[in-house]
Amino acid sequence: MIIDQLEAPLSGSLMPTLPGHSYTDPDLFALEQEKIFEQMWNCVLRADELTAPGDWRVVTVGRERIIVTRNRRRQLRAYYNVCRHRGMRVCTEDAGNARTLQCGYHAWTYDLDGTLIAAPNLTKMPDVDRESYGLRKVAVREWLGYVWLCLAEDPPSFEETVLGEVSDRMGTTHSIDSYGIDGLKVGKRISYDVQANWKLIIENFMECYHCATIHPELTEVIPEFAEGWASQAGEKIHGAAFGEEVRGFTVDGSAGVSTLPTIAPDQDRKYYAITVRPQVFINMVPDHVIWHRMTPVSESRTLVECDWLFLPEVVDAGTDVSRSVELFHRVNEQDFDACEKTQPAMSSRSYAGGGALVPSEHHIAGFHAWVQEVLGG
Repeated sequence: MIIDQLEAPLSGSLMPTLPGHSYTDPDLFALEQEKIFEQMWNCVLRADELTAPGDWRVVTVGRERIIVTRNRRRQLRAYYNVCRHRGMRVCTEDAGNARTLQCGYHAWTYDLDGTLIAAPNLTKMPDVDRESYGLRKVAVREWLGYVWLCLAEDPPSFEETVLGEVSDRMGTTHSIDSYGIDGLKVGKRISYDVQANWKLIIENFMECYHCATIHPELTEVIPEFAEGWASQAGEKIHGAAFGEEVRGFTVDGSAGVSTLPTIAPDQDRKYYAITVRPQVFINMVPDHVIWHRMTPVSESRTLVECDWLFLPEVVDAGTDVSRSVELFHRVNEQDFDACEKTQPAMSSRSYAGGGALVPSEHHIAGFHAWVQEVLGG
């Protein structure tokens, strides 16, 4: 079922949301997997999780399991985790290191560039093209220290989509480049299993109308958020200023750790955030970056992995970053709890026609329109 046409504005102040079934319909979710997540660029892991030749990890994109590895030249490669012989999973663990990739069923063996190099009796089958029967490749890019994949047969331009979206929202990619994210290091990673539709999570992240209600720690650090206007509201994102007495983006407003050396003067003592469709949230503060990536599992379940990124010397020295981590960990738990408490009502007959967006949430209507357009509704 395609998402219903968006209704006319409810009034001068209120705009309509998506209807309730768009968050609960398994057929619609399957269409979103096909049309959105399997056609766009997805961020899947931190590049430094694959350092040595032969390092590999299996990740999920849409409905597919994908092997991401580095070949002998340390170049990133990605393949469907499906043997070209009888379809068994080539990699049955989540991660490892290997000189070759071998299926455990009939021992079809592939090199790290995906070429079929060995199989029982392969020399007696000279007509088998080893390139044609190699692992099916997936488009792969590295940006800001993360690995991005696209399953589309003809992937959209990374520059026009991912970089273009960042430029449109931040004015230029230089604004995000100044945080030096590709050179940072994961100081903490927390995974969340959220019992809610992925769109509810994105909508929540895009607005701050809820901040005064459920984020007491965040609004102490960023007082303007208590007024309900998000950093992402409007055509361009803006930097939300720290409170006058706040020393750092920490759970108690105390000083953080070493400031990122290349941030611009107007990025000091400010918080910036951006959504990169379809599944990345980036939060930037003067001394660290918080990076979320989502993996939708079903119409009512989403896995979210959150990285707190700091300067390498901060992480390597074992510096205590717990106050920095705790602030956004609480924000995450508060947000995800709200999403989980919203999800059951999406199937209520009282929400069949959807709800309303107040002025500080009107920009969410653009996200809804985008989803509808991509799905062909």
